[in-house]
Amino acid sequence: MSPVSGTEKKIIVSDMEHLRKLFIMPDSPDKFIEFGRELLSLIHSFFKEKGGIHSEISLGELYSLFSDTSIPDGPSLLKDVLEEVRTRLVAHSVKVGSPYYIGHMTSAIPYFMILLEMIIASLNQNQVKIETAKASTFVEREFITWMHRLVYGRDDSFYRENLLNRDFRAGTVVLDGTLGNLTALLVARNSLFPSDGEFKGIRHSGVATAYKHAGIDRAVIIVSQRGHYSIDKVARIIGIGDENVIKIPVDENDRIDIAALRSVLDGIRESNADGSERTAIVALVGIAGTTETGSIDPLDEMADIAREYGIFFHVDAAWGGAVLIVDEQREKFKGIERADSVCLDAHKLLYSPVSMGVTVFKSLEALGHIKHFSNYIIRPDSVDLGRFSVEGSRPFSALKPWATLKVIGRAGFKLLFDYAFGLTGELSRIIDAHSNFERTNRPDLFITNYRFVPENVMALLREKMKSAKQDGVDKEKSLTDIAAINELLNELNIELHKALREEDASFVSRTMLEIPYYFRQNIVILRAITVNPLTTKAILSEILNQQNRLGLAIYESEFSRRFECFHV
Repeated sequence: MSPVSGTEKKIIVSDMEHLRKLFIMPDSPDKFIEFGRELLSLIHSFFKEKGGIHSEISLGELYSLFSDTSIPDGPSLLKDVLEEVRTRLVAHSVKVGSPYYIGHMTSAIPYFMILLEMIIASLNQNQVKIETAKASTFVEREFITWMHRLVYGRDDSFYRENLLNRDFRAGTVVLDGTLGNLTALLVARNSLFPSDGEFKGIRHSGVATAYKHAGIDRAVIIVSQRGHYSIDKVARIIGIGDENVIKIPVDENDRIDIAALRSVLDGIRESNADGSERTAIVALVGIAGTTETGSIDPLDEMADIAREYGIFFHVDAAWGGAVLIVDEQREKFKGIERADSVCLDAHKLLYSPVSMGVTVFKSLEALGHIKHFSNYIIRPDSVDLGRFSVEGSRPFSALKPWATLKVIGRAGFKLLFDYAFGLTGELSRIIDAHSNFERTNRPDLFITNYRFVPENVMALLREKMKSAKQDGVDKEKSLTDIAAINELLNELNIELHKALREEDASFVSRTMLEIPYYFRQNIVILRAITVNPLTTKAILSEILNQQNRLGLAIYESEFSRRFECFHV
């Protein structure tokens, strides 16, 4: 019996005649079109379906649905498997394209992406090698050129010359921002320890020999405390380790504190000079759109510092880099064109499905630091893109942003980003006008941080903050009370977030950040990302009203008495 429909399954004979019919192309175009329509109908029904953002099914029930421990033995009809996909998978997927889903960077995508994904799957090009990706190799090269020009702005002659160059190396397409950062920082590490006489370079000799040859005790990466967690992962992968990612405090705008950065660099310079600890700096990392607060570091000042100290300067623009398309917004990114490398993600603000990113390099020699060959593929005399990629086999993902830029154009992206800025500004306005919410950031891009704070608690907190910033007998008590009040507010906002998940009419995410204003205490905040063109200002008001209603109910039933002791 079918586990889905309860009807008896047709017995399928597993023979080569049946199997051949499964491969492209099907035995007739009509059948291909028939299943294509079924697929599109299935997806369309999912988006039209009324109800919450998340399925009501529990994680335990999902486990039961997908708990087979053996590979299926006999074959099944495709239509039966599609029915399982519909009832088991699609029915319990997250509606990330909903205009009420403003919690993560994954958002709505243009409808034609479904068609592009079908083209990518059916062509099945492998970008590692020209023999498996002929025309698509040149589409990818063209897309990389567009992204390089977006960041570095070289002239037509430069790009035309290098597009025709068989040793094209302006950048490389990657899986995502993590692989983008890995590629850039691997280049930075290898360039810091190049071959030198008998030393064959870190790629050949390894980390221990490289450190010994350079006469150092450790190598570090420097980034702000708002840096993406992928920087830590990269440090582990390239042999540096978590302890050697130096995280610089941020200022009140969630940007790297330049004075603190200089202090760290001066400390490294002094310890190198006196020999107490010899440290090499792999890279200074700037952020163009932090994933938690939407902030952009002062990239121009960081570029000055990188040049002064002779450091490789990488910019993680995975989140915000696409906004460079809008000329009026380039001032926010001033200095990015001075970076040695920049990564950005197409599956974020280029509105492509997950996942695809790109890393570009200022110097066309940089990628030579990770260049590699093989006898059967990516030979030295080839034009294969795989020569300069950390990854091996890769799909033709570049088709998605390449086609999107053609369909929407710079003018269209300006409209999308202007609309997103409008939504972000409106959400800030609504929060600031509401007596029961506190905004905790001033976003450069489209991420708003805030928390639920009942009006009377906010008044109490302001009174304590005022006392804490003045010398007097009440200062220490006020500092203690502020910490305790914020701990309670953390609990309250966690409970609010859980209630939002249960009601499931909208979704924002939650994080915990060290907030400079509150003496760098860790504060639980709600995080909203307003980039979905289907979201409206009215919907934002609905979402905040829902949060206020639930927040007040939780406060009155569970927290109001716990705050009373601070009024004494």
